[in-house]
Amino acid sequence: MDNTKLRRRALAACTATVAVGALGLAGLTGVASADPTGAATPAAAAGLSPGLLRAMERDLGLDADEAKSRIGNEYRAAAVAAGLEKSLGASFAGARVSGDRATLTVATTDASETAGITKAGARAEVVGHSLDRLEAAKAALDAVALRKAPAGVPVWYVDVRANRVVVNAASPRAADSFLTAAGVRRDLVTVAASTEQPRTYADLRGGDAYYMNGSGRCSIGFPVKRGTQNGFVSAGHCGTPGVSTSGYNQQAQGSFQGSTFPGRDYSWVATNANWTPRALVNGYGNGDVTVTGSTQAVVGSSVCRSGSTTGWHCGTIQQLNTSVTYPEGTISGVTRTNVCAEPGDSGGSFLTGSQAQGVTSGGSGNCSQGGTTYFQPVNPALQAYGLTLVTSGTPTDPPTDPTDPPTEPGGTWAAGTTYATGATVTYGGSTYRCLQGHQAQPGWTPPNVPALWQQV
Repeated sequence: MDNTKLRRRALAACTATVAVGALGLAGLTGVASADPTGAATPAAAAGLSPGLLRAMERDLGLDADEAKSRIGNEYRAAAVAAGLEKSLGASFAGARVSGDRATLTVATTDASETAGITKAGARAEVVGHSLDRLEAAKAALDAVALRKAPAGVPVWYVDVRANRVVVNAASPRAADSFLTAAGVRRDLVTVAASTEQPRTYADLRGGDAYYMNGSGRCSIGFPVKRGTQNGFVSAGHCGTPGVSTSGYNQQAQGSFQGSTFPGRDYSWVATNANWTPRALVNGYGNGDVTVTGSTQAVVGSSVCRSGSTTGWHCGTIQQLNTSVTYPEGTISGVTRTNVCAEPGDSGGSFLTGSQAQGVTSGGSGNCSQGGTTYFQPVNPALQAYGLTLVTSGTPTDPPTDPTDPPTEPGGTWAAGTTYATGATVTYGGSTYRCLQGHQAQPGWTPPNVPALWQQV
């Protein structure tokens, strides 16, 4: 599946400005509707682990209440952006959030669409290039890089803020050679000088997490299931099919069943009966984080990483669909962040609140001086290998999120689905019409969210 189709399913970004708390979603279950700012917080955000909240305070300067509020706003921004992306279609030009209120910015190339964006509660911005056009240019660069990694060009990505493809290069000459080989128009591209030297974060020095053939060390991404087989996803560069793994306690664990690297950077390991998958991410003594889903966050959202070398660190999402060249080759489709990481953190979990985002791929810098880290989005890995993410509602792990009841009354409504304005669903024996495009979240059932659904 190509990047555009994956983006359409998961969500990428747009550019109209809207304070998400002002979109009339105060009817959500578990929302603190008395908040005078209107920035209501879903119950899922209210139950975040103390360890994650402390990491957000250290790295983002947010106290616990501010962190919970921001994550709740970001959850909602992702849902609203998904609806706008679907309604804008080919004119969609990307989306991002900014600030603790997750102010959502959504862009279009068609000025006639601005009224519709404004009606959704956003201030529209008209730009020159659609996201599809920019991603097509980036795909042409990716195709050249897959044949031969470009010399002196470590990173390139679509920047929805600038409405351009950005090529980070050691010299203008290196960038020009790369663009010429790909046949990409210069008016779509910004070349930025860069001394970055990205590397993967596998560690051969030993430690905890999991080990490959008893030597190299990586970190578990997220527990998964494939039918009745348990396992986990991690980075592709951590191992190849057939490589055995042992756990943090050096006990036999399983083996790699699938791995893609370079090109992408994901893998999955099937584990033996001694290892039980849980919908948890290691909090390193500060309380584990419960995973409730894998809704992709918008550019600008907060994101935190758990790894076996450096524990919890947080930052923000800088760009989606980035390409990066490591010494081993070029990886496409990763997400660029300003979160730090170090060797041994590879494969570890990236989350926004309780939503799984991806697994640590590589980057530059360290956690003493700061750096840039890239993660492989988790949803493409699940799709590639036919895996199911273990969440708090998965039978192997009892539900812990009050917004996820053990059973639903039945009907066609489903969490994780993107609904357009006017769509109809059934739930609990009744029919509902969608009032505002959005991506459904756990607990946002039609009778609980009158701002999004009307019974018919």
